[in-house]
Amino acid sequence: MKIYISGYRDHWISPYTMLDYMFFWTDWSKCSRDKSIRGLDTKYIEHPDWVERWSDRLEPVSKGIMWVLDRVHPPINYIKIDHYDTWSMDSTLSPVILPMLKQLKKDKHGAPFVDDEDVPEELRSTSAPPKENEWDTDANVHKRWDWVLDEMIWAMTEHADGTGDDKFYDHSEVDEEADLIEQIDKIKCDYEGLDAYNKRKQRGFELFGKYFQNLWD
Repeated sequence: MKIYISGYRDHWISPYTMLDYMFFWTDWSKCSRDKSIRGLDTKYIEHPDWVERWSDRLEPVSKGIMWVLDRVHPPINYIKIDHYDTWSMDSTLSPVILPMLKQLKKDKHGAPFVDDEDVPEELRSTSAPPKENEWDTDANVHKRWDWVLDEMIWAMTEHADGTGDDKFYDHSEVDEEADLIEQIDKIKCDYEGLDAYNKRKQRGFELFGKYFQNLWD
């Protein structure tokens, strides 16, 4: 598998931006307001009427610049899948998904609505302090999303590692020099712990699927 995806590229230069920079000394210029070129305050001042007319005339220029830059510096979206990537597609994807989930949790700037049924009782909206206004979000909204992300990350971590099941098997009575098949009954397993472990992994995968469209920064 090879993946090359560039960052977001937008080569559009608005006609208004051009005019703002061409007439940077004016009171209505955005660069004058934002960059304090003339030491003015940030009070908004409407563009003169002639700016609207000239913005229409400059729009073909903006489109021409965008056309050239789109070809000089095009977006990169190259994905190559090798035949062996799908032998065990879950094992191929989990090491890719895992660092993305970790970065999302670190850099996220918001939280989607998470259903109460998907989180422990203490994180549900019904367990949050009363809201000041009916339209406000409850105090646990970010905690619920953090918990869901943590469950996704845990599940992907365990799946990418591939050795999570090992801790539930006891091989202490097995003779390593003898035939393992003949000693299979000497291997002890914590079936209850293994079942809980697999159920938690499955829940993390189900949460990933349910909130897939909410994986945004």
